[in-house]
Amino acid sequence: TCLGIDIEGQRDVLGLWVTENESAHYWATILSELKSRGVEELFIVCIDGLTGFKEAIESIYPKAIIQSCIVHQIRNAFKYVTRKDRDALIADLKKIYKAPSKDIAEQALELADELWGKKYGVVIRSWRENWHYLSQYFQFSPAIRKIIYTTNNVENLHRQFRKVTKSKVIFTNDQSLIKILYLTQKELSDRWTQRPQGWPEIISELLIHFGERLEKYLER
Repeated sequence: TCLGIDIEGQRDVLGLWVTENESAHYWATILSELKSRGVEELFIVCIDGLTGFKEAIESIYPKAIIQSCIVHQIRNAFKYVTRKDRDALIADLKKIYKAPSKDIAEQALELADELWGKKYGVVIRSWRENWHYLSQYFQFSPAIRKIIYTTNNVENLHRQFRKVTKSKVIFTNDQSLIKILYLTQKELSDRWTQRPQGWPEIISELLIHFGERLEKYLER
């Protein structure tokens, strides 16, 4: 599912796809489809850990800022941490992604490494290796960070999808599944009238950041 927020602050489902395989080539096909349908620009993209997705975005929309979902990054840590250490480790990781600035976040990451690096090296290493994509949101104000640091909007939509699909054991084909998902999202999106809080201020900040790339769409 690709869920977007346009320059008016309105949410919209840009596309739904069903696949058994995920690869950079597949995602490039999806993004090329979006571009051919009129999605000229992606300014900020929040994604989870789908294989090859970052590379596809960088190929089709090379100017887009890519933010990896912090919530998925935290959940991924659960696989490697014992229950007794979980709360303490998550509290230290929270100091990273809740930091007021990137510099302070990097200091918190260093501290987390000192405290947990030997025991849970795979967790800390994941944060370090993905830091470029995990830390993009620090260049924005809290109002924008709140929107882009997680894919929760898509996850919430998927929860609604599961409510309507769980009672149906078999779909005759992918198209029948997509039809139900489309009708569900259409019903939900008709209720999406609320813009993110402080949207005029958000657009003003984005204009400072993206300049003429964004300004030309506001003038249309």
